[in-house]
Amino acid sequence: MTAADTRIAVYTGSFDPITLGHLNVIERCSRLVDRLVVGIGVNIEKAPLFTPQERIELVRRTTTSLGNVAVEQFSGLAVKFVRECGSRVMIRGVRSLTDIEHEFTMTLANRKLDADIETMFLMADEEFSHISSTLIKQIASMANDEELARFVPEVVVAALRVKLGRDE
Repeated sequence: MTAADTRIAVYTGSFDPITLGHLNVIERCSRLVDRLVVGIGVNIEKAPLFTPQERIELVRRTTTSLGNVAVEQFSGLAVKFVRECGSRVMIRGVRSLTDIEHEFTMTLANRKLDADIETMFLMADEEFSHISSTLIKQIASMANDEELARFVPEVVVAALRVKLGRDE
């Protein structure tokens, strides 16, 4: 297989923090492509809990068993980052109809920015469809470790405890 034949996809998001829903999409997408780049972006509309470097480290630690997954930080337009990665495929994870409406709008804008980038949507499995990073931030200070582990990978539970000053 030549470099031109390699199927590369890019899954962009803020991943603040990575959830089991994100991980579900990453694992499933990694089986569909030769190389998956998880792009950790900065969303100016959100107040981040974790720094970009901390998010990169958490995603790397949770995807270490997936040999074809790389994690990189980016700033600016996602379509430009997809191009820089040598890809024409952007992966978007969706959970609900509300997500689909927002993602549809973003897809139309991205097509205006770069008509050659295709967006593929992967729905998180049913048991993860209610999980969002925003939800995690809302419940993290009240939930115990076992409860949090229903929503995020164990390394994220520990990182949340440190971040929130409840290192148990």
